[in-house]
Amino acid sequence: MSSLTELQALIHEKYNIDPATLDVNLSMREQGLDSLAVAEFLFEVEDRLGISLPDLPDGVDTLAALAGLVDQVRAQQTA
Repeated sequence: MSSLTELQALIHEKYNIDPATLDVNLSMREQGLDSLAVAEFLFEVEDRLGISLPDLPDGVDTLAALAGLVDQVRAQQTA
């Protein structure tokens, strides 16, 4: 399962947002998640995936960009 698929499933579980209607290239805030919800989501991602995310660089505000960051973190953990 790809990180993007895992993140989509998690967003669906936590916020009941249908992955089919979710544009992974739009800002999470533009899709209805406020700053607090995004922060909570990031903590949940870390807990569920067993990773520690670095401070998010600018531009990591979409689900696709977050999936890329998760993939990088996972690759560093296995290296």
